[in-house]
This record gives sequence, structure tokens and C-alpha cells, in this order.
Amino acid sequence: MSPLTLSSVNIAMPAMAAELQADARLVSWLPTIFLVSNVALILPFGKLADNIGRKRIYMIGLLVTVITSLGAAMAASIEGILFFRFIQGGASAMTLGTGVAIISSLYPANKRGMAIGINSACIYIGLTIAPALGGIITEIWGWRSVFLMPAPIAVLLVTLIAVFVKGEWRADSRVPFDWQGALIFAAGTTLLVISLTGLPQFNYALLLLVSLGLIWLFVWHQSNSDQPLIRWQMFTQNRLFSFSLASASLMYASLYPLTFLLSLYLQYIRDLSPSDTGQVILMQGIAMALLAPFSGRLSDRIQPRNIATTGCVVVTLGFLMLAQLDMHTTQLYIGGSLFLIGIGMGLFTSPNNNAVVSAVDARDLGVATATMNLARVMGNLIGMGVVNLLMNLNLGDKQIIPIYYGLLESTISTAIIISLAYVLVGSFLSAMRGRADA
Repeated sequence: MSPLTLSSVNIAMPAMAAELQADARLVSWLPTIFLVSNVALILPFGKLADNIGRKRIYMIGLLVTVITSLGAAMAASIEGILFFRFIQGGASAMTLGTGVAIISSLYPANKRGMAIGINSACIYIGLTIAPALGGIITEIWGWRSVFLMPAPIAVLLVTLIAVFVKGEWRADSRVPFDWQGALIFAAGTTLLVISLTGLPQFNYALLLLVSLGLIWLFVWHQSNSDQPLIRWQMFTQNRLFSFSLASASLMYASLYPLTFLLSLYLQYIRDLSPSDTGQVILMQGIAMALLAPFSGRLSDRIQPRNIATTGCVVVTLGFLMLAQLDMHTTQLYIGGSLFLIGIGMGLFTSPNNNAVVSAVDARDLGVATATMNLARVMGNLIGMGVVNLLMNLNLGDKQIIPIYYGLLESTISTAIIISLAYVLVGSFLSAMRGRADA
């Protein structure tokens, strides 16, 4: 449900932008604003879940998803849609921040990799069907129907959990919630994204400095707090934990903008239909879904570092292929590049997640898995923040029409080269992280 909520909308953006007469800047905010609230709230919700119950927070997130899906589908303007997507990102933080923690609470360490691999495969199945399903639904029932897709799934999940999933999972003892830290973190990350959309204007450059100051204040506050949202020593004293998270953040910074960028490229520049666009982008998700359970199970027996780093190298090869993109690149070539990237991410994600949860004590599982998801979403946010900056610099408030397709293609190519740089650094950090049993 989560990747379906996040990714299916990307395919519907050209149709929505045309009907609502939205400019390139507002269109680029559609996938970004979801991530802003997700990043700001995922750590606080992970800590709350440890205190009051992970299943309880998970189910509240599902119910909020239903409400926001209906609201976005009925919104009369792009600004209204952005409002509901912002709240929907917070709902996603409730489920993403607790799902792996529940799984990790139930499975012993020697079987956890396989369980996390199955969870990753479910995410990738969502990523697999999201573009194709979003394209088909957009063509048949219109772009508003895409926003409705998560609602029946969330209703079904709430029903199944209420009937079949008994019990609750939380930390052994409740600790005071760090509201100050949560507010500082939310303000810092939100201002960071807003500032990136307006650079190099002076006001936005100043805002960037303020956001970086708030993020530094958050780190200082967490280091000196008796009951922090996250113990900063988990990063400074545990190389396996910190390098695994940094590697994940960079890999997702490269991956997340791809659906957005290629959706624009295929529908505008290559004039493909939404359903045909979804089928091309489908290749990445198929490869990820096939390999995630296998690589997760393998990481229970082989060092996660070795499998994950191999995946990074394969992703690098896929991005090297995509870096050759121009106005005449074939669908087959793009699909092959995405399939290669999907294989690499399928090899990387489950072992990397297994390394993260294996690096901390059981009492920190909720915060650790929330931090793991935070690293992923921060990567997504950084990736889309840079894309927003490029869109603003190259296209600004222009509507995407044929006269500007050259600028659009240049923007996409630059973003892909930047993504390749993320992957190279992520590969290095993955190789240097250390052993899971160290």
C-alpha cells in the first residue's frame, strides 16, 4: 500500500497538470511534499510506537490514509491535493516507522533476514504494480481515481489486523517523549526542502542556512538529552549502523526520482500513454520483487555487507546506461537499464536492512527501524529536492509544452548523472561498513 500511495501518482501527473493548469514547479512538489511530512514525523512516530504500542500507531496510520486518499481525489486545485498529500505522508510515517519493528519483535536474529526480505518483496511488488496500475487507471477512469487506490486496501488491512493480529508490541518501559527534539527536527527538514526549491535566490539561500542550523541544533539536543528521540551514540559508536544507514540514504536518493523523471520523459518527450509508461517503469520493480526475499534469506548466512555491496555495483551499471539518455533513447534500452537497477536494489535492500536491525539492542528496535526508514525517506527527499532545484532553475513556472522539451531532457539527464554520483559514494560506504557480527 505504501509504495502504491507514493508512486502510482507519478504516472498521473501529466494528465493532472494539464487539467489543473499546474506549472512545472508545483508538479515537482507532488512527490516531494509527501516526503517532507514523512521525514519530519517518522522518527517521532517510531518513538511513540515504542511507548504506546506499534500496532496501535500502525492502524491509526491506515485510517488516516483512507481519509486523505478521499480528500486528494476530491480536491479542486493542485494546492488542495498538495495539502492532503502532506497529511498522507504523515500517515505513511506511522506505518513505515512501525512495520519492520513489529516483524523484528517477532522473529529471532537467525530468521530475521528472511522475514525482512519478504517485507521488502511486498514493498517492491507495490512498486512493481504502481506505475502500470496507475497508468491503466488514469486512462480508464481519470487521474483522480489514482488517489483513491490506497483507500480500499487500507480498509481491508484494518479489518484483517483487528480480527487476526492479536497482542501488542512496545518497549519494556515507557520513557518521556522528546517534543522539543521532534519539533526541531520537523522544522529543520521541512525548511531544508523548501529552501532547495528556490535556490539560488538570496531568501532561499538564507533559509537553507537556517535549516542546516536547526538540523545541527537537533543533533546537539539529542546528544545532550536524557530521553532523546534517538541515541546519537548509535551513530557515533556503531560504524555498521551508521554506514548502513548512510549507504541506504544515498542509494534511495538515486532511485526515488527515477519514476518521476522517466514518467515526464516518456509521456512528454516520447509521447507514450500513461499505461505504456507504467509498463516500461515496471521493469525495475519486477527485478526488485524477485530478488528481495532471496537476498534477505542469503544475508542470514552470508555477510550482509558482501551482498549489499554487490547490489550497489549492479545499480551503478544501470545508471551508467541511463546516463546515455537523449531525445531518441528506445523504450527497450530504458527498460533494460531499469531492470539492471532493480536487480541491484533487490540485492542491496534486504541485506542492508538486516544489517541495521542486527546492529542494535532489542530495546532500540522501534527507533532503529524508524531511523532505517528515515534514512530511506531522507534519501528520497534529498533526491527529489535536487530534482526540484533543477526543475526550478531550468523550467520554473513554465508549463511543460513542446517548446521546452529540450530543457526538460537536459534537466532529466543532469539529475541522472547526479544520481550516479550518489550510487558511487553509497557503494564505497557499503563496502566499508564492517561485519554484521563485529
